[in-house]
Amino acid sequence: VQLQASGGGLVQAGGSLRLSCAASGRTWSTYVMGWFRQAPGKEREFVAAISRSGGSTSYADSVKGRFTISRDNAKKTVYLQMNSLKPEDTAVYYCAAHTGWGNLPQLGNEYAYWGQGTLVTVSS
Repeated sequence: VQLQASGGGLVQAGGSLRLSCAASGRTWSTYVMGWFRQAPGKEREFVAAISRSGGSTSYADSVKGRFTISRDNAKKTVYLQMNSLKPEDTAVYYCAAHTGWGNLPQLGNEYAYWGQGTLVTVSS
């Protein structure tokens, strides 16, 4: 599967952005999808994940209540709605696909496929 992330940009603190991740491949709806981010000089960190059906979601504590992950299996797209953005949200955001079963994984090494990343910059 190939993943293409988009929607990043420059926004003021308190603003909103919606990231999209479009996928190719027939079996996309069988993948758990996740969003990760990596800020300059920091390690990649988990942001959110969503189950195959979209019925279950998981969030990092740092974004809970501000970010919402969703998916449209017909469009083969996963979204990350980001509200109340903070300067510390500045990072390159990556979407990723997990092919296994079980709980929604939060470790990057459990995801087999990755998009190219989209830069989000939040100014204070």
